[in-house]
Amino acid sequence: MPLEIYNSLTRKKDQFTPLIPGIVTMYVCGPTVYGHAHLGHAKSYVSFDVVRRWLEHLGYRVKYVQNITDVGHLTDDADEGEDKIARQARLEQTDPMEVAQHYTRSYYQDMDRLGVRRPNIAPTATGHIPEQIALIANLVQKGHAYEVNGSVYFDVSSFPEYGRLSGRTDQEALQSGARAETRSEKRNPSDFALWKKAEAGHIMQWDSPWGKGYPGWHAECSAMAMKYLGKTIDIHGGGMENKFPHHECEIAQSEASTGKPFVRYWMHNNMVTVNGTKMGKSLKNFINLHDIFRETSPLTIRFFILQSHYRSPLDFSKEALEASGTGLAKLQESWKALCNATPGSGTIECESFIQRFTDAMNDDFNTPVAIATLFDFTRALNTSLHATEGLSEVALASCRSFMETFAGNVLGILDDPRKQGSGDTETVAAIMNLLIEIRTRARQQKDYALSDMIRDRLIASDIMLRDGKEGTTWARK
Repeated sequence: MPLEIYNSLTRKKDQFTPLIPGIVTMYVCGPTVYGHAHLGHAKSYVSFDVVRRWLEHLGYRVKYVQNITDVGHLTDDADEGEDKIARQARLEQTDPMEVAQHYTRSYYQDMDRLGVRRPNIAPTATGHIPEQIALIANLVQKGHAYEVNGSVYFDVSSFPEYGRLSGRTDQEALQSGARAETRSEKRNPSDFALWKKAEAGHIMQWDSPWGKGYPGWHAECSAMAMKYLGKTIDIHGGGMENKFPHHECEIAQSEASTGKPFVRYWMHNNMVTVNGTKMGKSLKNFINLHDIFRETSPLTIRFFILQSHYRSPLDFSKEALEASGTGLAKLQESWKALCNATPGSGTIECESFIQRFTDAMNDDFNTPVAIATLFDFTRALNTSLHATEGLSEVALASCRSFMETFAGNVLGILDDPRKQGSGDTETVAAIMNLLIEIRTRARQQKDYALSDMIRDRLIASDIMLRDGKEGTTWARK
């Protein structure tokens, strides 16, 4: 079956055809860098990483742009409140740009550990102020925006299709705008800010035709997406919470400026819940990636995320995470056995598994079904490997190719057991044996805190301990 993508704009699965044959232009809303990345970031960017990987597997050249928001995102996610980065800088008693740079580095470190490939272009909002000013000036000139007291607002009434992505009615948009905006300088409560006047003492401000100020949150994505990908792009992704108002505003300002469709396929990933409750700082159930990596392998986190569809909620619990770790370990053990197997004479049919995996991914990137196919494959593989005749050299090569291509290159959940790292193997083994001995003595002395600490630290370093009747063994995850 051809690739079909659920398009949030049409509210159905549409067959994917890029605007330019062989090339896919893809823009995904990046993080606002005022804190460390959390599990919600991981779900979004792991999901779109796999979208990119699958498109490349299909033979497309993917031009992937993901922005860094380092100015203009206000605390109420609309037009009021304090700039999130400026607020964090005040709390940390430092400069906003230092905050942005620090958390940008932290974000990429976390994404690297999760195996998320970096975008082709990672533009920042502060690095594209001229482009945003040019976009806003164009909208003012065309009558779609107006200036009031040094701020510029988009006139929603000038764009009749506002609301078609989110499905909000005019009345709902008006009510939403009225709740967010208490001042009277807007013509309509649903109008949104393109440029904000900088109040006295505001650190992040730039010169503009309307005076000193800074861009609204929505302007940056339109300006940067069109600069690097063109007036019409193939795929625009982001979290479901960005559908309104952020993405709705992007459509309005972009299409009002160019007169052309802005995005052909809108993709939105669902949220993360914790034991069935929406994750959030105010609920004190916020899961920071820095913290969870201390106890759980990043590869396990990636696998856990991909076991749910990108459009489905991801419910986090320790039990679910442990189950994912167990499942991933089984896949890795089968892969290790496959890599170490010696040729025999048996055969195995890979084509049916290839077709099942391909059909799953072409069905709106259905990673849960794709992973289920991997488990079915490894069950058949293990049976063949343990059979008397084993597998022939040709069959082993086919199986290795299947795993490397789909579990490795596409899903990014495969470690190569043939790559043991740069450390000396005998030295590593000696250190591990010492740690196992210390842990065994700790358990015998009922020092479970030390025992658990050794185990957890090793897990965080992608090393798994297995306790059995004959003692404890270790293996790289």
